Amino acid sequence: MDRLLHLDRTLDELDPPRWTAPAADATHMVLRVHELRCVPLNELRPADLRTLVTQRVGLPYVLPLAACLLIEEPLLDSYFYEGDLLLATVEAPTSSWALLPELAARLCAVIETLPEAAVACLPRGAAEELGRFVARLGSPC
Repeated sequence: MDRLLHLDRTLDELDPPRWTAPAADATHMVLRVHELRCVPLNELRPADLRTLVTQRVGLPYVLPLAACLLIEEPLLDSYFYEGDLLLATVEAPTSSWALLPELAARLCAVIETLPEAAVACLPRGAAEELGRFVARLGSPC
């Protein structure tokens, strides 16, 4: 959780090396991720966190932020649909969660209490993905 003490800093500052400017023909996603690396962590919105998590950028810093939001509102609609941030977050590599066992355990507990009807409204395969997250983190959950 000590990573949360750096909320006024950017990923470029916290996650060296600083990235060089994107290529002139870079895709919109590449440009967006480069922009987000220059935004202070405390200014990142849920949609920004979803983008960074799905692109596997700065996970030691953005996963705690996403998890804290999800513990409070697990089915948060960050941009595309209700629960999109949750699904992006549980798909993060297990190795990224190794540094965050307490948050992982809390998120597992939240997932296990989600109403079945709410999970059924998520995209196809979501229930299985949530189950895999809980299962692969084993004992912390």
